[in-house]
Amino acid sequence: MPKRPSSLETAAPLIPESPTLDKLREAAAGCRACPLWKTGTQTVFGEQEGRDRRGPRVMFVGEQPGDQEDKAGRPFVGPAGRLLNEALKVVGIDRRQVYVTNTVKHFKWEETQGKKRIHAKPASGEIRACKPWLEAEIRVFRPDIIVCLGATAAQALLGRDFRVTKQRGQPTASEYARVVVATVHPSSILRAPKEEDRKAALRAFIEDLRGVAELLEGERAGEGAAAQL
Repeated sequence: MPKRPSSLETAAPLIPESPTLDKLREAAAGCRACPLWKTGTQTVFGEQEGRDRRGPRVMFVGEQPGDQEDKAGRPFVGPAGRLLNEALKVVGIDRRQVYVTNTVKHFKWEETQGKKRIHAKPASGEIRACKPWLEAEIRVFRPDIIVCLGATAAQALLGRDFRVTKQRGQPTASEYARVVVATVHPSSILRAPKEEDRKAALRAFIEDLRGVAELLEGERAGEGAAAQL
C-alpha cells in the first residue's frame, strides 16, 4: 500500500486506480486530507446491505457520520439511520438496493460540559477535501437515483445555490445520476422540539421517499422494456 501524506488539500491523490468499493474503503481508512481524522475515531465509508446489484439502484448521501456511526465504523446505524430504514419500508424501497454514505467521512463534533460529543457542521474546506471519495463512490456504484439527505449533501452535488427548503422532493438532472432528489436529513426530524412537529416532518419525509420509490418503479419499467427489445 502506498504511503499516505500527512496532509492534503483534497483526497483526490488517494483514489486508487481501477477502484472498487472495497478498494476505496481500504484507501479511505487512512485519509488525512482534512483535519477531521484527528477527532474522528475512524473513517466511516459507505455500504450496501447484501450488495444486491439486480435492478435499479439508489444512493442516499447524508452529511457526516454521527456519534454511533463513528464508534461502529458504519454509516446510518444510529437513530437517524433507523428512522431512514423505517421510512424505506413504508414506501416499499428494498434496502438491499440502497447504498448509504456521507459527504464527509469523519465525525466532526464539539464536547459539552457533560462530556457528550455533539455534532458540528463540517466546514466548506472539509467538504471539498472529502468530495473525491463521494464522487468515486458514485462512479463505482453507478446509481440510477441519488437522494441527498440535507443541505450539505445537496449543495455538494447540486451546487451551493440549491435550497432543500424550496426544492425538496423535486427530481433534478445531474451529471452524477439520471436523477437526483433532495430531502431533509432524518436527524432533523428527530430534533424537532414537539411531537406534532416530528410527526408532520416524518410525513413530509415519507412523501419525498414515496416519490423516489415511484422513480425507481419507472426505472424498473424501463429496464423491463429494454430487455424485451
